[in-house]
Amino acid sequence: MSGPNVLSRPPLYQEVAEQLRQRIFNRSLEPGAWVDELRVCADLGISRTPLREALKVLASEGLVTMKPRRGAYVTEMSERDVREAYALLSLLESDAVANLAATRSDQQLLELERLHAELESSQHQREAFFATNERFHLRLLELEGNRWRQQIVGDLRRLMKLNRHHSLFRQGRVQESLREHRELMVALRNRQPDQARALMRAHFAQGLDAAVPLTAA
Repeated sequence: MSGPNVLSRPPLYQEVAEQLRQRIFNRSLEPGAWVDELRVCADLGISRTPLREALKVLASEGLVTMKPRRGAYVTEMSERDVREAYALLSLLESDAVANLAATRSDQQLLELERLHAELESSQHQREAFFATNERFHLRLLELEGNRWRQQIVGDLRRLMKLNRHHSLFRQGRVQESLREHRELMVALRNRQPDQARALMRAHFAQGLDAAVPLTAA
């Protein structure tokens, strides 16, 4: 008689990677910071082997940069990095929302309406707003259904978290973003693919302006 079906835990290096990922996202490890391997091992009670495997995972995601003889550093997003990421996100997500506007079901629209309502109600809680905004965008992609697009956008959005303190939280940007989301929801309700595509592109253009502040000449 076989024993109970117990779900196996993920490999230790994956758990370590997630711990480090969260430290990067919550700014315990700032962009450009050196990852002190001995300190991390002591903090987590692990050997260097799972840590180094975890760092390889994070390097493959672009969250850390490995430097010969110097170790791992949290990746810094340059202005060019941010502009290129926004360009790709705009292209991929605007195409997705156009497809969804043309094909969406009433149930799919209702789900996005609920997420949008959560976004409205979280506008005065910065972390909640950021998390709900990401959920809205990722769920829209899931509903549209192109898994390759989902994978690429997921990777890009993970990297963009390295730059988030320059983006949605610029003075007034939350209110601008909400207005853009309201207009996008109208296009989805009215099944307007071209309008939805144009609005999503404008949404990312405004986000880029907030993420890369113009400097005086």
